[in-house]
Amino acid sequence: MHHKIISLASLVVACCFLGCSSKSVAGKSNVLGSGAGEQRKEADARQQADQPNAQTPVEQGTATGNKKAVAYKPFVSKNTRWTPEHLAYGTPQYYLYKTDSLQKAYSRRIYYENINKIIDQISETPDDKQNLAVNADNWYAAIDFNIRKPQFIILHHTSQNSVEQTLFTFSVRKERETSAHYVVGRDGTVYQMLNDYVRSYHAGAGKWGNIVDMNSCSLGIEIDNDGENETFTPEQIDALLKLLSYLKEKYSIPTGNIIGHSDYAVGRKDDPSVLFPWAQLAKEGFGFWYDPNNLKQPPADFDPVLALRIIGYNIDDPVVAIQAFKHHFVQNNVSKILTDADKKILYNIMLKYK
Repeated sequence: MHHKIISLASLVVACCFLGCSSKSVAGKSNVLGSGAGEQRKEADARQQADQPNAQTPVEQGTATGNKKAVAYKPFVSKNTRWTPEHLAYGTPQYYLYKTDSLQKAYSRRIYYENINKIIDQISETPDDKQNLAVNADNWYAAIDFNIRKPQFIILHHTSQNSVEQTLFTFSVRKERETSAHYVVGRDGTVYQMLNDYVRSYHAGAGKWGNIVDMNSCSLGIEIDNDGENETFTPEQIDALLKLLSYLKEKYSIPTGNIIGHSDYAVGRKDDPSVLFPWAQLAKEGFGFWYDPNNLKQPPADFDPVLALRIIGYNIDDPVVAIQAFKHHFVQNNVSKILTDADKKILYNIMLKYK
């Protein structure tokens, strides 16, 4: 018999993820960087295909019709002034209109359905006899426990043309699952799309230290930026700093555990771009940086590849690891070669991780 926990407090517990894992999770990859045009066509097609099935009536007050489920709160659009010129294909207003429609049709409902599935999972007890390796004839409950919490923050850029397009991307069904906990708009508006405790599909395949399932122990933040030659706006960096301050304090996230997608997924991802102000973030306590005017000289036996590994980079291919490091910490030169200046920077960053 399942012991169901249906209070509001249990929802918080139910939202916990499984923690960092050394086992890979196949098929989970962030698709935002695959190109705005292709993503737009795929998302629009998916929406049209799914729309007829999205109108299944849902009992008011629940997510699935189960009266014991967490209360379902329907989406209410706050954007009511739609005009034909606003809805021109590809405009931010077009994507916002489509996103609001999706949220009303099924996105919000699916969110609550997933939350209730998590409640079912977290409400199981040893009395349910799920684990055949447990052979004791009685369950003795431990009383000291708490919810698992995120240990990393991974920063991304969206590679899309507007924050509205990104909200649409995360609201529509896709072949590959992709999501983020937060999206930071160019104007500094911060959108929270998931509870901090649930597992988002934002990091995909990669490795940092011994972690190969970063989705299970991290928060994903998407920053509204085309990922090419666009600078990050002062408004969104200010908003990001405020968000990072809140998250770092709430979850006691170590300074060195705030990294980029390109750091975790070396050779596969390049976000955030080389224009991202990592030095500014480090000055505020989010990620490490170095003092260019006070760099210690590395010793004669300094091993750059070992230093990359100590920091956390995947060194299976040292060349792509070097490029990923330079993408983050050098930025103005992302070649495959470590210069003497690069080695100095690498050595000084490594000292912060030891």
